[in-house]
Amino acid sequence: MTRYKRRKAASAIRLLLLLSLPLGAAVSAKALPAMKEAVVSVGSLHVGSSDSTVRTEQTTRSFSDSDAKADILRSSITLSEGYGLADEEDTLVKLISPRDMVSRNAGPKPYPSDTDYTEGGDIIRTTYGVYSGTSFFDLPNGGQVNNKTELANDTLIAESRCLPNFTVTDTDEPQILIYHTHTTESFEPYVRDKYDADFNYRTTDDTKNMVMVGNAIQAELEAAGYSVIHATDIHDYPSYNGSYGRSRETILPILEQYPSIKVALDIHRDAISGEGTAAQPYIGINGREAAQVMIISGCDDGTLDMPDYMKNFHFACCLQQQLESDYPGLTRPILFDYRHYNQDLTTGSLLIEVGSHCNTLEQAQYSGQLIGQSLSRLLDSVKEQ
Repeated sequence: MTRYKRRKAASAIRLLLLLSLPLGAAVSAKALPAMKEAVVSVGSLHVGSSDSTVRTEQTTRSFSDSDAKADILRSSITLSEGYGLADEEDTLVKLISPRDMVSRNAGPKPYPSDTDYTEGGDIIRTTYGVYSGTSFFDLPNGGQVNNKTELANDTLIAESRCLPNFTVTDTDEPQILIYHTHTTESFEPYVRDKYDADFNYRTTDDTKNMVMVGNAIQAELEAAGYSVIHATDIHDYPSYNGSYGRSRETILPILEQYPSIKVALDIHRDAISGEGTAAQPYIGINGREAAQVMIISGCDDGTLDMPDYMKNFHFACCLQQQLESDYPGLTRPILFDYRHYNQDLTTGSLLIEVGSHCNTLEQAQYSGQLIGQSLSRLLDSVKEQ
């Protein structure tokens, strides 16, 4: 029996157990918070700033803030292997809003409460469109690349047509690793006009930092039948310097223990700001707001010890095109630059920036789910038969 079929069978059993609970009591005002907290803890797994590109062309849009919150008490639900409740008729796993999650241990740097807010500069809500300039080129099936290297665009255009240099199989062994070099990076609580002047947008609360985004990616991959290891270790607190060395120490033993891993994703968020302003790059998708994302694929200038960097680039281009085919406008151009970022460890190693610091928690979580769905579709296309 495949992992996917076992998950379906387990889900059916959990559904029967769930429906046997006294739901009438659970929906009372006193019981609902406890139920939410219980759901948040399902499937928790603990294995233990990059530069912004110059935007030469951009568009701005308005978007209704009337996102409907998921009703977690619906008639046909199953507990997911991930981090929420899954409606069999919906395409996304139902996740608890990160604003409603309560961490069991927020750590030494908790997320600020609304009463801690100090009004700062303007938040500029914007949607980055097609970029122009000699460093940018279009990918055949959507999305762009920002080539910051000395390699010719024509060379990279030819390479962008290649499939990933790995395949996946129908196995219980983990094939995807998610981790976070800058684990504590965080976001705005909700859409507002001014950012918090006293918050550096970093927190050890894993319901409000990059672990929350990684959880969303993991939930979708697992729902699609893929086994995932999510390393939630904090690598950038209390010291930010040396984060990449510490994340390398975390992931090397995992890769050695599980040679089945083909994809290693370092999930971050960007920081886009100016004098007294900060950007919130978002896109409306299926009636909700998602944080725009940027893939970073490193290039070796001869000093970075990454002989297989072009194989990572093949994967980056395939994922970029899958994301754009599934959700037009979700991505900013791939940043192809002389960066290392531990991308020497697999031929499916990428860094993904999910939004910026002034995107909201829910925008970032939603983008994580979209990334997970697109990645699962891409992996399905390179699965051994």
